[in-house]
Amino acid sequence: MTRINWADGTWTHEPVAVKQDGDALVVEAAEGSDAWRHTSYGFVHDSEHALVVPFPQDHAMEVEIAVDFSEQFDQAGIFLRQDEEHWVKAGVEYADGLLQAGAVVTWPRSDWSVAPVPDWNGRRVTIRASRTGDAVTIRARRDDESWQFLRVIPVPEAAELNAGPLACAPTRAGLRVRFLDWRLTAADDSLH
Repeated sequence: MTRINWADGTWTHEPVAVKQDGDALVVEAAEGSDAWRHTSYGFVHDSEHALVVPFPQDHAMEVEIAVDFSEQFDQAGIFLRQDEEHWVKAGVEYADGLLQAGAVVTWPRSDWSVAPVPDWNGRRVTIRASRTGDAVTIRARRDDESWQFLRVIPVPEAAELNAGPLACAPTRAGLRVRFLDWRLTAADDSLH
């Protein structure tokens, strides 16, 4: 396992503020920041704050977050990006009054899947993207509990992806996300 240095990443869109606090990185998201393309809502948002590095084949990337969300669509997790029309965001999001774990896959139109995880708020959450062959497998966990499967996503094996921590605040100003760690490790051995 290799810890990725915060300084090694490049922002897709600069956040309002960024500061290192010990080993953690605290990111303040801009009001209106988000990633979405067309489906159901009809709009395109390409203003997410993602700190990305190359994401090689046969590796897994993990982003660990101290989750404390309270406003509609507060979100953080991991962002995988090929280009503006081909990307994945996965993580936790406060939606419809409770915390949800899920993913948005855009290839090139967005879809969205979530499952409620209200007892994850106020806890440490890790999002894991594992890349092998023609797929990325997304898992998540609270604290050091067992991984929960979220999704398998078809991604062309030859796709050049960048990935890393993501923060968005579509509906409010002042969201601060505390990222605790960012790691690259071996890909998962199997889907199950």
